[in-house]
Parts: sequence; C-alpha cells; structure tokens
Amino acid sequence: MAEKKPDAALRPVQGLPGSAAPSGVTHVRTDPSGEYVVVGDHLTQHPELSLTAIGLATHILSVPDGTPVDIRTLVERFPEGRERIASALRELEAHGYLRRVREQAESGRLVTRTYVDRATMTGQAAPRGG
Repeated sequence: MAEKKPDAALRPVQGLPGSAAPSGVTHVRTDPSGEYVVVGDHLTQHPELSLTAIGLATHILSVPDGTPVDIRTLVERFPEGRERIASALRELEAHGYLRRVREQAESGRLVTRTYVDRATMTGQAAPRGG
C-alpha cells in the first residue's frame, strides 16, 4: 500500500495573519485608530434576538445622541423595510435594550423618544426582560 501523504499546507492569505485554528473564524485584531463601538457578547450572542435586531442595536449604539432612530428614518437608511425594522425595534424593546416613550415636545407635538441605556447594550448592566 502506498504511503499516504499529508495534505499540502494552505498558503496564507496575503496581508492576513495565520491562525492555529484549522477552520472557522479568525479574528484579525488591530488597535482601533478611530471611533468604535463596544458591544456586549450578551447582545451579539443573544439566543432570542434576530440578526436584524442585533445589527440595528449595534447601529443605534454607533450614532450620536439626537440621531433619529424612528422607523421612517431607519427605513430610509437600510434596505430591510418597514416590517423588519419595526419588528427588530420591538424585539430590542421586549428584551430591555431600548425604551420608546411618547412625549410632548415644546411645540406641543407628540414625539416618540427612544432611550438606550449604553450600559445595558454594552454588557455593563444586565438587560431587563430577557
């Protein structure tokens, strides 16, 4: 019987470090040189949240205070559509990652304010409800 030869080693991808893992994800870690968002594993690995909800939560964390995160604005920004975005916001609200409150603005008009507790989103405090 002929001697079995080991598989040829894979060539490394140019510009990426090698990995000891035989397959799967390899994290390329670099020092952040600009702004970045810290997201808790409890959010990114949440077993009951959809990928859309997790992505939307990450987006909401990345925008400055005062940025509109209402359904209409998010539909203009992302291709998911009204129903998926509304559903994702409901998921985040149900699991305690955000709160939407109807308030009266100084003009007298009713507005919906979205409150996001950064400590909850980033894992510094346990989320409520989930």
